[in-house]
Amino acid sequence: MSKVIKGKAFVVGNDIDTDQIIPAEHLVYSLEDPEEKRFYGRYALSGVPDAQSGLPGGNIPFTDPDKFESEFKVIIGGKNFGCGSSREHAPFALQVAGAEAVVATGYARIFFRNAVDGGFIIPYESHDDLSEHISTGDEVEINGELDIIKNITTGKSYPLKKLGDVVDIVDAGGIFKYAAKHGMI
Repeated sequence: MSKVIKGKAFVVGNDIDTDQIIPAEHLVYSLEDPEEKRFYGRYALSGVPDAQSGLPGGNIPFTDPDKFESEFKVIIGGKNFGCGSSREHAPFALQVAGAEAVVATGYARIFFRNAVDGGFIIPYESHDDLSEHISTGDEVEINGELDIIKNITTGKSYPLKKLGDVVDIVDAGGIFKYAAKHGMI
């Protein structure tokens, strides 16, 4: 796990579900074929309603329609991020798009577990709704050792909750790598 993640923020609202993260109609691509896999990046967050996509103004696509990777490295969500189905494709799609972390006030349990177990994306929790303090396109920096996110654009920092017991799995890059590292498999 990178201890520092730096890049542009992409802000969405509350209750972003897995069908908004990667709509079911795009689950037809192979996860193993590199040419097909990249379509998960193209369609990541494509189901988010236009008004909520790229707050505060909205109407900003996470990934440009002619690209397979997003320019945004950090997703700022509200409460209940990743609710809906148990599909692992949701955090996978965000990873393929180039995102490295999500910062939300709360997660659906299954999304959080899939993100950590698969080593797809780091799910940080914030104490406050950061969508009131960070705008889409702001440069941000997450320091995983200090548990803070800094909005470089405004110069203000905000505390994050510690990853807790999952930090070793996140550091290993997922549950299988963690198990292999500790001789469990």
